Amino acid sequence: MFSLIFAVPALLLFGFLRQETPGSAAATLVNPVRPTAESQAHAKAIYGYDCAMCHGANGNGKGDLVEELKLTEIKDFTDPAALKGVPDGELFYAIKNGKGKMPGEGDRAKPDEIWNMVILVRSFAKK
Repeated sequence: MFSLIFAVPALLLFGFLRQETPGSAAATLVNPVRPTAESQAHAKAIYGYDCAMCHGANGNGKGDLVEELKLTEIKDFTDPAALKGVPDGELFYAIKNGKGKMPGEGDRAKPDEIWNMVILVRSFAKK
């Protein structure tokens, strides 16, 4: 009984605190990068090495490994609706840290490179 006196208030306190997912703070980030032809060429090269195998060369979600790895949640970035309502910060977080079966770039890419990748991914819907 004595331990309940201490446990119940602690549980209530933690229950009322807002639980944030790691990406929710990142979702509020604003892309600070202004793309250049050079930075976008670099982003496209990284995309070609690391992303196109699943996301497709043009971002349509039909990369060579989709069937083999049984990937069912790949978005078609050529569809403007695919990223509607998805903030740049959320894309940054997913590229950096990964999402689902997708590994993240982690420390292999500098923040500016990831922000340029966000710009590149968004550009697929504009073509």
